[in-house]
Amino acid sequence: MAGIIRITLFKIPAKENQAKLLDLYRTLAASAKKDGKPYILSLVAGQAHDDQRSQGYTVAAKSEFSTLEDMKYYDTDCEAHQTLKAGVKSLGVEGIMTVYFPPAVVSAL
Repeated sequence: MAGIIRITLFKIPAKENQAKLLDLYRTLAASAKKDGKPYILSLVAGQAHDDQRSQGYTVAAKSEFSTLEDMKYYDTDCEAHQTLKAGVKSLGVEGIMTVYFPPAVVSAL
């Protein structure tokens, strides 16, 4: 089970730029490595449904890491994540929100 869950939300009005962000996440998922091995336990990203509760956020991504240290590596040293962050700059992003937490309640079917 993951030690840290990270949720990132993006406000990107243009649908074509939302699709470009998802392509960046596909590349990230295939190339993120730490010590030569994959280290992101799980990565899910997609376009949000158009709903007033979304408060303008259009793309959501959920990443799971074994440890807080792995997530910090992702933020500061992961080449694949640095590439994603560089690509995001050209997508007309109007807002980004990130939260991370250790799971306190877990339920699965």
